[in-house]
Amino acid sequence: MSVTPSSSEFRRRLTPMLGRDPQEGERASTPLELLFDLIFVVAVGTSAAHFAEMAAEGHVAKGVVAFVFAMFAICVAWISFTWFASSFDTDDWLYRILTMLTMVGVVIFALGLAPMFHSIDEGHHVDTRIMVIGYVVMRVPLVAQWWRASRQSSDYRRVALRNIRWLMIVQAGWVVFGFVPMPLVLTAVIVVFLGACELLIPVLAQGGANGTPWHPHHIAERYSLLAIITLGEGIVGTIGSSQGLLGGEAGDQWSWNAIAVVITGIGLTFGMWWVYFMMPFGTLLQHRPTYGYFFGYGHVLVFMAIAGAGAGLHILGLFLEHESELGEGTAVAMLAVPVAIYLAGIYSLHDVFIGRLHRLHLVNAAITVVLLAAAIVLAAVGAPISISLLLIMAAPFVTIVAYEAGAYRWQEAHLERLAAGS
Repeated sequence: MSVTPSSSEFRRRLTPMLGRDPQEGERASTPLELLFDLIFVVAVGTSAAHFAEMAAEGHVAKGVVAFVFAMFAICVAWISFTWFASSFDTDDWLYRILTMLTMVGVVIFALGLAPMFHSIDEGHHVDTRIMVIGYVVMRVPLVAQWWRASRQSSDYRRVALRNIRWLMIVQAGWVVFGFVPMPLVLTAVIVVFLGACELLIPVLAQGGANGTPWHPHHIAERYSLLAIITLGEGIVGTIGSSQGLLGGEAGDQWSWNAIAVVITGIGLTFGMWWVYFMMPFGTLLQHRPTYGYFFGYGHVLVFMAIAGAGAGLHILGLFLEHESELGEGTAVAMLAVPVAIYLAGIYSLHDVFIGRLHRLHLVNAAITVVLLAAAIVLAAVGAPISISLLLIMAAPFVTIVAYEAGAYRWQEAHLERLAAGS
């Protein structure tokens, strides 16, 4: 007797993609979403490693361009999937298979990062062919997911079809960009144009249709989990930076520089984590859902800065191993600048949502800038680099100390105001 499932049995095991309830209680990230994040962080780590190596060779400007381009593409792809999943995740067999195909695209994309970084380093053209192929492999299952939503949910059919249309149009532009040779100036113009189109897809897709039923606390949790995993790259960078600083054949003779790198890496990562989770983004999104676009794409800068800090630790390790062409001040700046951008990004997200700028935030920002600038200046004038590292590590703790000493009361008062207003 045959035990092969029939097509009708497969269909019965599919959950209609009608749209999730945005007020659903106990909504949490699924194991599939966590696996998805881990695959994406492979691309983040690969991008940070290539950036660190290029910058250590003295090609800082080119490295920054390649890194920003790679991280923008990574973040946009992750955001596209995450917001769809928050609205329509069914977690049935078809949804899982399409998600797996998206992961295959991420791996292909990551394999294309090396030729892209190398081509920008050479300066003749930008080789994005493998990256574009990876993006196509990611976008095809995403379009299939939207098509399924358009067929099964009458409430969200228009927004689903608009997403399909604009995703395909913009992706066609990337295919032309990836496979048609063009001069560098035109390349830069097209990258900026297509990047802007990527950011506009949610706006163009919504149009006059209903917005998607995303869940505010689920979205906040998804972003926080990616932040945690990306921060973990900082620990990886610390370990990578410290390995070559161990002396002796057994690798058990630690120098003060090695100790400073380890302390900085762990302390800085922990401080950046602490600052992020002082911000109640889920509650803020619940009270101000119209700020979802700002929250979603505002995090691109935050994720770039986190990955950049991990790369900065790697660069400092290479510098201390005498495998870098950078001066001391520049090497320290490669860590201090991403930390400054990260803290500025977190403050901006928080204060825009709250709708108020606390004077204490200006004081915190001023002290933080002084610490980071002092770290760069001291390194540039020949002070022990360990002092600069410890100053950078202290930067996020300015915010932490202020918050725990009483600034949390200001935050709680304004959360109550937002709750009353909503």
